[in-house]
Amino acid sequence: MNSARLDNDILAAFLRTQGDTAQLANPRSRGPRENVSAQVWSPPVDVYEDPHSIVIKVDLPGIKQEEIDIEMADDSLTIRGERKFEDEERQEHYVRVERQYGRFQRSFTIGLPLESDKITATYRNGILEVTLPKAEAIKPKKVQVSVE
Repeated sequence: MNSARLDNDILAAFLRTQGDTAQLANPRSRGPRENVSAQVWSPPVDVYEDPHSIVIKVDLPGIKQEEIDIEMADDSLTIRGERKFEDEERQEHYVRVERQYGRFQRSFTIGLPLESDKITATYRNGILEVTLPKAEAIKPKKVQVSVE
């Protein structure tokens, strides 16, 4: 038997075994091709608070501004939308699809009184930033100490 062919057969068997092991460890890697999921997914966020507001930054690269919906109801903020798979006609040619597609949603219970009429949202370079101004009643107030 040709040793080069034997080496190729061993390498091919090894790569198949590696693929099988990867499938067990990562179910998203099953098969040579993956389908685009229609499940709801949650984009990563950063949330920080300063004395005047709460700011939520959401990573939403590749999503059009008009595909993003922000709703404030009572003390709950919901950000939802959809990232569409734009390359439908060539989808079967993709070997791997790791970015999330379909509907997304994140909800946050704020738990503080806000000035809801002053909430702002900006979308720049794939990052949505929502600023929630705190109501005057809960902002820290400096109390002057008098000497008697």
